[in-house]
Amino acid sequence: MSLKNVKALTFDTGGTVLDWHSGFRDALAAAGARHGIKRDWPALANDLRRRSLGAMLNLGDHEPPAYNFDQAHRFSLDAVLADEGLDVFDENDRHAIAWEAPHSFQCWPDFPEVLPKLRTNYITVSFTILSYRLVIDTAKRNGLSWDAVLSCEGFGVYKLLPEAYRKAAAFLQLDPQDCCMVACHPFDLDAARQVGFRTALVQRPKEWGPEDPRELHPYNPADYDLVVNDFPALAAEL
Repeated sequence: MSLKNVKALTFDTGGTVLDWHSGFRDALAAAGARHGIKRDWPALANDLRRRSLGAMLNLGDHEPPAYNFDQAHRFSLDAVLADEGLDVFDENDRHAIAWEAPHSFQCWPDFPEVLPKLRTNYITVSFTILSYRLVIDTAKRNGLSWDAVLSCEGFGVYKLLPEAYRKAAAFLQLDPQDCCMVACHPFDLDAARQVGFRTALVQRPKEWGPEDPRELHPYNPADYDLVVNDFPALAAEL
């Protein structure tokens, strides 16, 4: 389907724009090195991500959220460390991993130069389950200028709930079909598509480090309006 009538690009941010895996992996490894401990840090980074992501998706469905993603990072980390027998990691270690690392995530290198080009013709929005503060801090760190940040933290309902997508479109004063969800996660795109968003899948083969995201989250390319390998390709198509 054509995307010529799209007015806004709403970007998933954790994973699609930010490299969470390297950030968590390196923070865990640094804490381990301080204590002379060696572990499979990439695997633990993925475990931390799975637990924290699982704590956020569909949050607010039955009652108002009791925490945001920063808090989910912390209690998920505490659980991982307890399961792994890493109680030696002290408060400084835990804060460095659960707060300082994600608030310092690096962008994937193909994004910063493309964002200003996309802003010329589209409203470009971080539409995310990440906390407002995390998106603000990473935007400053990576030199990103979003037109707006729409965090589910402010909605009181989180993706993948349909109401989260409807609220994002409403805040932009647009119909859902005027918005294109841009993400590397098929589950995000599928939920957006169900409420009328157009969809663009940007592949991130290294998002989970050694694990192949195409095996973790299989998808049919025909389900989406656009499937591209990177952000320059997205800009060229648009």
